[in-house]
Amino acid sequence: MTAIHPFAPPAHEQHWVTAATELATDFAKTAAERDRTSDLPIENLRGLHEAGIDAALIPAALGGEGLSYRSYGAIVRAVSAACPSTACIWVMHIGAAIGLIEMSTSDTAGFWADKLTGGARFANALSEPSGGNLFLQPLQHAEPTDGGYRLSGAKRFSSGCEVADHFLINALVDGQPAFFGLDVDPETMSFVPIWDTMGLRASRSQLVEFADTLLPEDRRCPPSTGPRPNHIGAGLAFLSLGVADAALAALTAHARARTIPTTGQPLADMQWVRFAVGDVASRLEAAAMYAQHMTWLADQHDPGFLPATMHAKLQANTIARDAADLAVRVGGGAGYTRGTIERAFRDAQAGWIMAYSGEICQDTIGASILSPTPQDGHHG
Repeated sequence: MTAIHPFAPPAHEQHWVTAATELATDFAKTAAERDRTSDLPIENLRGLHEAGIDAALIPAALGGEGLSYRSYGAIVRAVSAACPSTACIWVMHIGAAIGLIEMSTSDTAGFWADKLTGGARFANALSEPSGGNLFLQPLQHAEPTDGGYRLSGAKRFSSGCEVADHFLINALVDGQPAFFGLDVDPETMSFVPIWDTMGLRASRSQLVEFADTLLPEDRRCPPSTGPRPNHIGAGLAFLSLGVADAALAALTAHARARTIPTTGQPLADMQWVRFAVGDVASRLEAAAMYAQHMTWLADQHDPGFLPATMHAKLQANTIARDAADLAVRVGGGAGYTRGTIERAFRDAQAGWIMAYSGEICQDTIGASILSPTPQDGHHG
């Protein structure tokens, strides 16, 4: 009998991972063309919904299955390896939708759950042009008005905003951060077509402008009662792991097929290639194991989930860039021209700069270790 690893997706949920992996096979077929045209992969996103995966993530009390974070991470990784732009938009869609469900009162939570089940699209409107990585600490003020608050300003990097029906948005209310569920309002909201990036080109994370947009009081989320697992924080590490998988697969295919002109041997027989691949593969396995540990903590609602997301994201971002860099070096001229290898290299850069960026993760982790504590005898 084969033992089931505690960090692996639960056996009764494995069919959801299998379904996503099968869908991802088709996603991979159009990934290169979407990268070339920057066309948003709406068919892929609808495919995930129609397979029931979106609804499966809804808490069981609201009609879903409460799909575990372990299964969610495995799904993100499989989709990202095939089409990281699709995975990026889906992580933000699920993060916004499940975030609103979990942060809202029971009646409003049921409303958002019904919308997600019915196929509505969700997006985030959290990151501000002047806010850097501090997307949970808005600087823009919403002013009181009849029925709620009015917001004028902008949010950036809103993946999938052009097809979104609803947004998770934050703003300062009476000087404190507040979250709202917002229906798209074409009269007061506009999408600025500024997206022209190096990688994840089909994710189309545009700038959203708000002109006196109403944030309804009845869609305001109550103040948080404590830390809770977040599907965006959990998903970003797996987004990078999928890119690393794609880079390593492309490298492997090239190294096996390419022969050395002077010897006729496969490139895969070169010792430096084997050494480098062994190093990258080992570190990818370690990063993946830690990311799975992070989702296990989330499934236990362990407060250790929050610092673990920093470690997991940093490790996954790093190995994605290293795997893609190695793929380019092994690929030589083939890695430097347009194709799977160079696309993986470009996509790998995105994870590092996504909030919280690699530098912010490093600083936060370092500060947690180096800052004095009362136990050290330092009291400030």
